[in-house]
Amino acid sequence: MKQRITVFSILNLVLMLCVVVITLYPFLYMLAVSLSESTFVMKGAVTWYPKGFNLDMYKLVLKDSRIMKGFLNTILYTALGTAVSLIITAFGAYAITKKEMIFTKGFTLMVVITLFFSGGMIPTFLVVKSYGLMDTVWAMVLPNAVNSWNLLVMCSFFRGIPKEIEESGKMDGLNDIAIALRIVFPMSKAVFTAIGLFTMVGLWNDFFTPLLYLRDVNLFPLSVVLRNIMLAGQMASEATSSQGDAIVSESLKYAVLMVSILPILLLYPFLQKYFDKGVWVGSIKG
Repeated sequence: MKQRITVFSILNLVLMLCVVVITLYPFLYMLAVSLSESTFVMKGAVTWYPKGFNLDMYKLVLKDSRIMKGFLNTILYTALGTAVSLIITAFGAYAITKKEMIFTKGFTLMVVITLFFSGGMIPTFLVVKSYGLMDTVWAMVLPNAVNSWNLLVMCSFFRGIPKEIEESGKMDGLNDIAIALRIVFPMSKAVFTAIGLFTMVGLWNDFFTPLLYLRDVNLFPLSVVLRNIMLAGQMASEATSSQGDAIVSESLKYAVLMVSILPILLLYPFLQKYFDKGVWVGSIKG
């Protein structure tokens, strides 16, 4: 069937192209500056593609032990935090969907209230400190382990699974935990992937949590290491007031940013097909 080209489709195409250009240009500019020679950067001749291609800034970044340490810490926090968050969120959401459980409505109401009201930064800080989590890996994982919105999306997805499937599991002698692990969760890969991606990106880019709870430089994630490097570069360029040093600092900053965002960008295409299905199904059936 031949598709008609309408005014709306043309305007839609133009609008989407504008959005793509606006979204991609900052990344292309950062990549171009980080891969260009300092002379072209100094002249302001770099736009969206590199001039005088070289990898000096990336070699400098990858040789820095602070960045590699921060990179490994970020991978640890992201992997552990995503796993803990998915486990707690999945079992919490599954329990709330069970009408036979006592106080189901009360627990649901408590979750909904936290969407609008939070304890605040200082009470949360005092709770983390009182449990001895300061300067530990768990300070990056436990305070944000459960997101109320993600829990409600997962609840909606679980409610969409036919009850007859769970009843067949009970007839085979399975208890509620076995039904969740062997029937419900394997059928919910889409929502697990979507929520996992949300959590993963949030943990990877988290900057505020380590500033609050971490003091040991060996535990700093990549975001804090980058911030320290950028502040040090800015102070150095202000102290020397040398244009060449400022250009190198700018190129180094963009190279560090590209190294930090590249892993999460490469991961997204592999999860995109599950991401769409999980978000749409989980939101519509609520």
